[in-house]
Parts: sequence; structure tokens; C-alpha cells
Amino acid sequence: MTDATRKARRRFLHTTGTLALAAGLMPLAPRRALASLPANQALAGLPDARTLAFDHTHTGERVSLVYAVGDRFVPEALTTLNGFLRDHYSGKVGAIDPQLFDLLFQVRRELGTDKPFQVISGYRSPATNSRLRNSRSGGVAKHSLHMDGKAIDIRLAGVSLADVRDAAKSLQGGGVGYYESDQFVHIDTGRVRYW
Repeated sequence: MTDATRKARRRFLHTTGTLALAAGLMPLAPRRALASLPANQALAGLPDARTLAFDHTHTGERVSLVYAVGDRFVPEALTTLNGFLRDHYSGKVGAIDPQLFDLLFQVRRELGTDKPFQVISGYRSPATNSRLRNSRSGGVAKHSLHMDGKAIDIRLAGVSLADVRDAAKSLQGGGVGYYESDQFVHIDTGRVRYW
């Protein structure tokens, strides 16, 4: 066995062991304490770990976690994020498209910040979407991608909305809506389009 093969094997075993530890421990922690878990900290130390942090403007909840390592998503982190980004009106939890998390990760990287995203809206149940559509004067699509877990409305403290919009547009990963008067940027994993 060559030195390169030994190093690659050690790296593989270390990563696999860390992921196994994380998979075993993460379900035991409450959502708000996830970032303090030794397993999550171990994952964060891996060179190919991808992290996100969110503050929810409606629920007051916060979360910061490793959601993926290399080309693999961390299932427990996705479950936590699904719950965190639930419909804050009804409490219903939807399945958020993991590609949306990668898009947000890339936006933060483009902007050179590690500040948490401030979430205005994540998943939206069909009933909530219909109610909002009928009670507001526009701005809520009949077939909103929020209902499919493919859209999020966010902003970043200390970063101009225009910069967030421009970073998202530069990635061409889906739709980007700019709502300056409401102080948020809509990002989705649908077709590339801007408004």
C-alpha cells in the first residue's frame, strides 16, 4: 500500500467515522442546541463541510449547522432545517429542496459573509398560500414554489438587499425576486428568472 493510498484511506475513515458519530448524536439534541454538539463541531472542522445559519424573523428561532459534507447532505440537518423553515402560520412542515441550501451557501460565499440569513418565509402550505394570496394585493403566486419547498424569502444583516439580489442572480441557480419595500429577496430553485 502506497503512502498516498494510506492517506486517502485514513481521510475516508475519519470522514466516515465523523458522519456516523453525527448521525447517531444529532437526533438527540434539541434544534436550538444543534450547533453545540461535538459531532456538529467535528463536521464543521472538515474541509468540505458546508454550513448555514438562520434567524427566523417570525418565530425568533435560530439555527446554525453543517448541512452537507462533500457531495452528501446530512439527513438529520435536513430534517432540522425542514422543521425550522416550516409554515410559521400553520406549523406544517414541508420538505425543503436541498439544492436551495446549496444556493444559499453560494450566496453567502459570493458576499464573503458568514452572517445568518434572516428568514421571512420558507415553506408555505397550500392553505396558507391561498389565504395570503386572497388577503394581499399581489406578490403571492398561485402556484408558489414556497409550497414545493423550493423557495425562501431572506435578507442578511449588514448586507444591502441589492447586493444579496445581485449575488443570487450571478449564480443563475433559479428565480430571484427583489422586494425592496418589504425588505427581502426571494430565492428559488425553479427556472432562472428575475423580477
